[in-house]
Amino acid sequence: MSADQNFGKIRAPRNRTITLTDEETELYRARILFEKDLQKTADFQNQTICGDTFKILKKLPENAFDLLFADPPYNLTKNFGENSFKQTSLDTYETWLDSWLKTCAKLLKKTASIYICGDWRSASAIQRVGMKYFRLQNRITWEREKGRGAKANWKNASEDIWFFTVSDKFVFNTESVKMKRKVLAPYTENGSPKDWEKSADGNFRLTHPSNFWTDLTVPFWSMPENTDHPTQKPEKLLAKIILASTNKGDVVLDPFGGSGTTAVVAKKLDRDFCVIECDERYCLLTQKRLTLADRDKTIQGFSDGVFWERNAKS
Repeated sequence: MSADQNFGKIRAPRNRTITLTDEETELYRARILFEKDLQKTADFQNQTICGDTFKILKKLPENAFDLLFADPPYNLTKNFGENSFKQTSLDTYETWLDSWLKTCAKLLKKTASIYICGDWRSASAIQRVGMKYFRLQNRITWEREKGRGAKANWKNASEDIWFFTVSDKFVFNTESVKMKRKVLAPYTENGSPKDWEKSADGNFRLTHPSNFWTDLTVPFWSMPENTDHPTQKPEKLLAKIILASTNKGDVVLDPFGGSGTTAVVAKKLDRDFCVIECDERYCLLTQKRLTLADRDKTIQGFSDGVFWERNAKS
């Protein structure tokens, strides 16, 4: 077993969680753009910016971004590495959301889309604040298939993503985000499959994307994309959003970058990005993941140009 120098953990030999050596720490620190060094508006593109999100957002150019993906702290008391967030009243949380979202609104193009993550506690606050600046299009609910049960309540096994747009003119690439599902009762017409196809993996139908996602796997220790970030989103989740709401060459903004999933998926899908994260350790992990993406552009659950139902593809 080996000890992770950054988080002080002992890991099993088959654990694939991304970690950093001392040498890698120095290497990747040189690739981070720190808040104090952000001067020119051209600096933001394809950058991991380490510092205070609220200050950095004010330095970014207006009308520059095609997509905003925000995974802010939910209204829960939780530690994020060296930083923490404390649960507060709904009104106070709304005020906090508004404090950075109003700045983000100025940075977006008229054709931009906005996706904001939350849970059942923060849902009403996100909708109310989001609708002050944008047009509400939908709410996605995705299944978190892991987590502990509750003895005196329903197990919390889902989260939400609110989908807004700046205007009625926006990108939505339906064909890029279709789902391949197993056909349990194949229907034939004149002996031929109707709206489905046979393959070595079974019988499948290509379906339109819905706002209920049950095909995601939350990163865990045996997945090569896994890090020690406590609320890391799956690369597959970001792939759905980025493919649906941007085109190649578009620019994605993530003001709460975490361990860099947005940046990594944007790079794999030939989009540009700007991610902001206040914790240097997560910025370092982002840089390592971006380096790994140079060699491996695969996204688990997405291949052959379609998203596969969980455990459907062998």
